[in-house]
Amino acid sequence: MTLSHTDQVTADWTERGEYMPARHGIHPAWANEVIDDPERLVIMPDPASKSGRAVQTIGWSYTANRIITVITLVDHGRLHGVNGWVANSSDQRLYREED
Repeated sequence: MTLSHTDQVTADWTERGEYMPARHGIHPAWANEVIDDPERLVIMPDPASKSGRAVQTIGWSYTANRIITVITLVDHGRLHGVNGWVANSSDQRLYREED
């Protein structure tokens, strides 16, 4: 799946939407802002992915007012949200270097 900015990009958080806020304090809407950030950094595959299919996206959430790291996975043509957290200093540096 190629991400484009002709339409807003959002992930399906049905399966993990409650885990992320409880564990990391990140709301699915914030994660979707990151996925839709035109300045986002996309790392394919996610270096920590065991299957090699997960994608790491680092970007800005306007609502959270911070850089967030989001993990997604395309399965059967749908973009599924897996996890997200406040970006660590390394991810923040990578995002800023892309500007």
